[in-house]
Amino acid sequence: MPIVTLPFVELVDRFGPVPDGVELDVWDVEGPYARPDDVAITLLPFYFAGRHRWEYVHDLPNLRLLQLPSAGYEHALPHAPAHAQVANGRGIHDDETAELAVGLALTSLREIHTFQADRAAGVWDVRTTRSLADRRVTIVGYGAIGAAIATRCEAMRCDVTVVARTARDQDGRHVHAFGDLPTLAADTDVLVLITPLTEETEHLVDADLLAALPDGALVVNVARGRVVDTDALVAELRRGRLSAALDVTDPEPLPAGHPLWTTPNTVLTPHVGGNTDLSVPRTLELVRRQVAALAEGRPFANVVHG
Repeated sequence: MPIVTLPFVELVDRFGPVPDGVELDVWDVEGPYARPDDVAITLLPFYFAGRHRWEYVHDLPNLRLLQLPSAGYEHALPHAPAHAQVANGRGIHDDETAELAVGLALTSLREIHTFQADRAAGVWDVRTTRSLADRRVTIVGYGAIGAAIATRCEAMRCDVTVVARTARDQDGRHVHAFGDLPTLAADTDVLVLITPLTEETEHLVDADLLAALPDGALVVNVARGRVVDTDALVAELRRGRLSAALDVTDPEPLPAGHPLWTTPNTVLTPHVGGNTDLSVPRTLELVRRQVAALAEGRPFANVVHG
């Protein structure tokens, strides 16, 4: 009987009925699984690291699907066993991450973070801030999350431009290619990053692209820290020319003493874009679909490798 392993008892308890001929079990990948020959699908823990864990995954000879709970998958592909397909968590975190991207932009533009610092100091300081409405927002990365961010920004009356690896028309929007970014940057008030981390996107936002942004522009990064050249961004922030609202950094976690702890015009959250009370139920929705596909002999969803 094929086994589907989930990393936490809570997930098994909340999963509900499974198709005949499929068994659920708990496995946190912290040690070898007792019945390695029977595992067909493994859901990795939400925060997955450690070479020893990958060794245990490689010990599953009949693994059909390695399911990631994250939209990003660059961390898993170099380590995943060749005989298994890898699926990402596309669809799990769309709303969560889109909410945070907009929230970070609003926090920076409306200076919510500084008003909270005023509150802690007992200061009542009425001042004019910037609105998100009517801003020219360029979204780099047009997958499911990028589309969700675009929809929210349009609802808030922003002028939205979307950019991805290849140019195309999709969802009633024209998608520009990465090669258009230097030109688009000059007309961008808010640059939102949600592209996957690949060889092509590492340091996509480099010193030249940052320099092309107009004075006062805001960089919102909910993608991966290495999409941005951190040293170049720190230099712009220290000059006071740009602002940043970051859910991800390079390095991560941000070490003590790093310049981003103290740069001006900076809002920082600790990589929580996909970490809300929606994460568990939406992860379960996806895994239920994968289990049904296994039982019915259909292709798995969200396959990014294999």
